[in-house]
Amino acid sequence: MAATSHSAPDLNAQAAGSEASVAGPRPPRISVVIPALDEQATIADCLSSLARQDYDGRVEVIVVDNGSSDSTAEIARAYGAKVISESVRGVCHARQRGTAAATGEIVVSSDADTTFPPTWLSQIDATMTGRPDLVATCGPCSFVDGPWWGAPYTKVLFGMTSWIYRRTGRVLYASATNIAFRRRLWTGYDTTLTQGGDELGLLRSLRRHGPVHFDSDRTTLTSSRRLERGLMYNVFVTCLFFYLLAYNVNRLVGRPLVGTAPAIRPDGVAAARFHRRRSTLVTAGAALFAMLWWLAPVDVI
Repeated sequence: MAATSHSAPDLNAQAAGSEASVAGPRPPRISVVIPALDEQATIADCLSSLARQDYDGRVEVIVVDNGSSDSTAEIARAYGAKVISESVRGVCHARQRGTAAATGEIVVSSDADTTFPPTWLSQIDATMTGRPDLVATCGPCSFVDGPWWGAPYTKVLFGMTSWIYRRTGRVLYASATNIAFRRRLWTGYDTTLTQGGDELGLLRSLRRHGPVHFDSDRTTLTSSRRLERGLMYNVFVTCLFFYLLAYNVNRLVGRPLVGTAPAIRPDGVAAARFHRRRSTLVTAGAALFAMLWWLAPVDVI
């Protein structure tokens, strides 16, 4: 596998390269924390894009293996990432484990199926340096190779987020692929939460310590596999049920009463597309039957 060859860049070695001294290497300015579960198809692209950053400060990359059964951890190690394990499944548990191990002044949260423009870390560092009052800075994400509705979906979501931020100074939503915060002000993830806990829950805890910034020009590029089950599934099942309902119910009862949405990995995308097409055909067939029933003369029916 090309991703595990010796030509893979050593991320953490590159970051520490010229920083060694008699007293030992200086701590990193930025720690990038990436939870991963069976991400062998995407983790190499993610880490490659981190290796291409134009940021010349000190960076550590931490990949949290959340129980992968594939070669995710081996690929990450080949790229020089620091790989740690979290046996308790769940994105909040994985991010908690990775952030607790981070040594950087700024922790950057992202995902293993996400890539970044070369200026991503430089923009984060410039924002946090220029605004020492900030607790965190967030940005939008964009889906890659998604269905026709994927682009307007994110434009509306993050357009509203940006509009509210410009008028109120309040960030109501952030993508977990694009959040950076000061490590010293982080008080932990709420591991009783599932989906939304690493976004809405983190925002709630960070806002207690000061302002949170939203940068609409700092976009990450993430996999569209979440969208493969169709628009209605994403609106009603993923967003309304597994995100908003689960987040609020679990927060209310103080434990993960409602679980997380099923993971979709590349080997399951084809099946998801099949189910989406089947659902579309069934819906279209039902609509056609209803229309014919309505148009047909009563005595025929």
